[in-house]
Amino acid sequence: MGNEAQTPDAAASVDFQEVQQTGQFQELRKRHRSFVFPMAIAFLLWYFAYVLLADYAVGFMSTKLWGNINVGLVLGLLQFVSTFGITAWYVHYSNRKLDPIATEIRNEIEGHEFDKGSAMRGAAK
Repeated sequence: MGNEAQTPDAAASVDFQEVQQTGQFQELRKRHRSFVFPMAIAFLLWYFAYVLLADYAVGFMSTKLWGNINVGLVLGLLQFVSTFGITAWYVHYSNRKLDPIATEIRNEIEGHEFDKGSAMRGAAK
């Protein structure tokens, strides 16, 4: 509701392999991967460190900080904080670095510059 769905014929007329071979698409993929892969690795290391500490460093994790608050609880809550932080960082990164390129690519596709058999008609415009 409210969104205009493309007809199957419009999507079928786009040569998506041609789109994927453009410099813009390659740059978009490079920028996306340069953020996502290192961040995923860093978060997984942080997550597994927490799990391993909880399993093998029970004494450390049960160290009381304030009243009934211990190190394990604080590190567990920091898992949530870091998840929200990474999400906010990605949204900011995406708005600045990814969305402008993606919008250009979408506009070119919607402008029929990548229709099958056209050999990028829009590039000559």
